[in-house]
Amino acid sequence: MTMPSFCLIVEDDPFQCKLLTHQLQQLDVPQVETCSSAEELLKMIDTGRHVNLLILDINLPGMDGIEVLRHLADRNYAGELLLVSGEDESMLTTAARLARAHGLKILGQVSKPVSPKNLSNLLNSQCSSLEPKFRVSPKFYTPEEVAKAIADKELTGFYQPKVKVDDRKVVGAEYLVRWQHPEDGLVLPDQFVFAAEAGGIISELTTAIFADALEQLKRWQAKGLNLKVAVNVSMSDLCTHSFADQVFEMCEKRGVKAEDLVLEVTESRLEHNITNALEVLGRLRLRHFRLSIDDFGTGHSSLARLRDLPFDELKIDRSFTHRAWEDPRRLAIYESSLDMARRLGMQVVAEGVEDEEDWQFLQDNDCHMAQGYYISCPLPPEEFTRWMQSWHAS
Repeated sequence: MTMPSFCLIVEDDPFQCKLLTHQLQQLDVPQVETCSSAEELLKMIDTGRHVNLLILDINLPGMDGIEVLRHLADRNYAGELLLVSGEDESMLTTAARLARAHGLKILGQVSKPVSPKNLSNLLNSQCSSLEPKFRVSPKFYTPEEVAKAIADKELTGFYQPKVKVDDRKVVGAEYLVRWQHPEDGLVLPDQFVFAAEAGGIISELTTAIFADALEQLKRWQAKGLNLKVAVNVSMSDLCTHSFADQVFEMCEKRGVKAEDLVLEVTESRLEHNITNALEVLGRLRLRHFRLSIDDFGTGHSSLARLRDLPFDELKIDRSFTHRAWEDPRRLAIYESSLDMARRLGMQVVAEGVEDEEDWQFLQDNDCHMAQGYYISCPLPPEEFTRWMQSWHAS
């Protein structure tokens, strides 16, 4: 696993600079440099220096770190960004949200003093995301190219496990579509799903995804694996009256029981065309398909969605799960969501479980299920099966 080749620390406290430099050297980062001001940082970026990882204190004198984020975005900074601060966690959260709004790549956010363990975990997660088999090209594709990929059966599924928190049992997996491009390698959905929607072929893409997921579910069931597979449903699907019938027919054709399939709907997308969504989701729930509201808490009408739509599973977004144990604001939102779901008789999946502390936090709070990179990254089917064996043996 290769560490970032060049890390730049932007920090005006000499002691903190020395501490972070030592920690990075212990983690075998080849090149570590420091600067004490935003102006010095931007000058370095303007000279063309390629920084893989930027550790930025948001409490800089002169131009503060919050303002720096805008200047980094204006300069199209493409490296990873780790935010640190002596302020409370809410300030770091605000800065991280702003950075993402600017399109910057956030590796994480940590309070001072930065512990060696936290830094190691963050760097390891960054390195994992750069493994060759997961590396993607930045290009986007046309609807015609996506249509050809569907016809040529180049789309494939990766599966991220869902596990029970109390006994660690693997109970299901979320299907995440990938495109195994013959020239560009593995292509993530952000690069081609929009093209399918814009080109009017989202129904064809949905059919291909469901067919792949259902076939894999049948293969696992034939091996005696009792798993539920979750598939993401787009708003375009929910706006199509025939979508429910399409799902019924695909499952019936393959002999898959309705209760073995979970349909995940992203909450924020439900703000549009709620009438059609009510009809489609209502019909699916009548047939006993499981319905999950994904990224709960990130939309503007969360409570209304729980009131109006027949969801039986709630996925708490990673922004409220990861490190909730040290952030009072995240903790309050997480606990409120968990308590509300229990009162409504819903199963809860906590997303964004990234480390041992997150996992222990969920155990202490009696959460039902968990999903995240601490458990496993998304895996191809054959690797998923091997991972299951090692997970249950650990």
